[in-house]
Amino acid sequence: MKTIQVTIIYALSEIQYIKNIFIKSNSTVKDALLASNLYNTVQNLNFYKNNVGIYNKLVHLNKQIKHGDRIEIYRNLKIDPKERRRNKYNSLKNIKN
Repeated sequence: MKTIQVTIIYALSEIQYIKNIFIKSNSTVKDALLASNLYNTVQNLNFYKNNVGIYNKLVHLNKQIKHGDRIEIYRNLKIDPKERRRNKYNSLKNIKN
């Protein structure tokens, strides 16, 4: 059976995990994630709590992958972007006063 190469990516603010793996050509996103062994390396990483995507498009775990795909594991935001901008604005406003 033919093998393909895919990249698994999970980025935290302090460290990025990038794994290139070879896997059977008819594999799914879930198969690739399991083969990467990333879930045993990174604490609090869970198939069912973290969304996954291929090239920034959300996909299901049963999506079939292709050679060269970049499978991204997304994490929840620590703060809402609007709230972050609001906080930044308020802190800058306080400096000026």
